This record gives sequence, structure tokens and C-alpha cells, in this order.
Amino acid sequence: MTAAIALPRRTVLADALVGQRTLVKDLVLVSVGVGVVAGLAQLEIPMWPVPITGQTLGVMLVAATLGFRRGVAAMASYLLLGLAGLPIFAGFTGSIAAVGKPSFGFIIGFVATAAVVGWLAERRWDRRPLLAIALFGLASLIPFAFGIPYMAAMLAALGSPVTLLGALELGLLPFIVGGIVKWAIAAAAMPAAWAAVRRIDRAAA
Repeated sequence: MTAAIALPRRTVLADALVGQRTLVKDLVLVSVGVGVVAGLAQLEIPMWPVPITGQTLGVMLVAATLGFRRGVAAMASYLLLGLAGLPIFAGFTGSIAAVGKPSFGFIIGFVATAAVVGWLAERRWDRRPLLAIALFGLASLIPFAFGIPYMAAMLAALGSPVTLLGALELGLLPFIVGGIVKWAIAAAAMPAAWAAVRRIDRAAA
């Protein structure tokens, strides 16, 4: 019996790749997760008031790979380190001033996204194509539930209030195509990664 077969039922991809959990491994994985999202944040199409970036794809893949606790820890660390001044937000920015940006609500939403994706990944939703499509489709929507109201509130505070329709035009419509692409990538990548793990495990048996 190989290590992959012996893993607990609710394991996630990180456990299949690195084996038994330890504090050091968890800290390294969380740090890598922060780095992945920070890197994808720099894949940016500048727009006002919210840029298009690769962050959401990073959040989905990191959370599905790490699971609930480590995924949430990675996204909370990303948020806090950015606020502390590390240049890990889009455009290599980072400071407490980010709270006043219309786009900051989406970053808050990444923590909630990680919680949902990580929890469902621990229940194997990321392993089968149909469940993965549902999982990452849901995950694609969660940041907007936080980001659009926050954006509208910040615009109002900045003296540029928008209607509900205006908020959707600014905070949702420009992101639909990119969101579908990121959804498709995540929904294809995670089942494919699990299939590769199973093939390696069978070959080693």
C-alpha cells in the first residue's frame, strides 16, 4: 500500500503530494499559496475602479489544493501581509491604504472563497469533472458578493455613487469572460491533477 492510498478520506491534493502533515509543511504550503496568488495578481489588465487580474484563479487552485484551514490561512495571510505593506496586491502595491480602494472588497471575498473551496475540496468535489465544474462555478461568484457592495460603498464615499445597475456594469460585466476562463481552467486542472496522482500511485503499487 502506498502513501497516497493510506491517506485519510478527506485529504486534499497537497497531502497526496507531500504526505503526512506537519507544522513546518503547513507553513511552507501556506507561504507558497500566498506567493501563487501574489504572482497571479500581477497578471493585470488595468481598469477603473477594479482591475482584471489572475487572483481569483490562484485563490481557487490554492484553496482546493490546501483544503479549508490552510487555504483560509493562505488568503488571510495574503490580505494581512498586503495591508502591512508588502507589494503583493495587483500592480505590486500593498499598504493599509488598500482598504480605501473600491477593489478591496474582492480581496476580502478571497478569504470566503478559500473557505468554501477548501471545505468542499476536503469532500472530494475537486476530483470529478462535474463536481469540479459546480465547485469552481460557485467559487467564481463568491468574490463578487463581497466586492460589488464594497465597491459601491467606496465609490459613494469618494463622491461617485452608482446605482445597482451601475455597480453591476462596473463590478461584474467586465469580468464575465475572464471569470469563465478561470472557472474552466480550475475545473479542468484539479481533476487532471488527481488523475495524475492516481496513475502514479497505481504505477508505484
